[in-house]
Amino acid sequence: MMESILAPVTALVLWSLVIWVWMYATRLPAMSRARIKLDPTLPSGQLLSGLPPDVRWKADNYNHLMEQPTLFYATALTLAVAGGGLDAVNIGLAWAYVGLRVAHSLVQTTVNVIAVRFGLFVLATLTLAALALRTALVVF
Repeated sequence: MMESILAPVTALVLWSLVIWVWMYATRLPAMSRARIKLDPTLPSGQLLSGLPPDVRWKADNYNHLMEQPTLFYATALTLAVAGGGLDAVNIGLAWAYVGLRVAHSLVQTTVNVIAVRFGLFVLATLTLAALALRTALVVF
């Protein structure tokens, strides 16, 4: 069976779920150790401000995986429906985007060097832009 654009889409969804598990595997024990009381009247930032930075980084990254990647999903699914989902260049760009987002996640969730994270984010954004432009050529 030929690889389609749906493979990198599925990979990024699975990666997002890995980060979700990692987030809660670190957050719940840290909340217990910090004796954080769940108070629905407090904004989440204030409620979780007592957690160590390396615990908060996982949640920050999970949130980031719910932001720009939605554009990737829309673009890739548009390609799949419009007939550009088997194109090798499109698939390569999609895998490059996924790889850059995974690298971004690993940096943010471990060492959180902002300059490195930003560089990976810019590269991922440029890759997504190229994929979106190629999608426009298919659709229009």
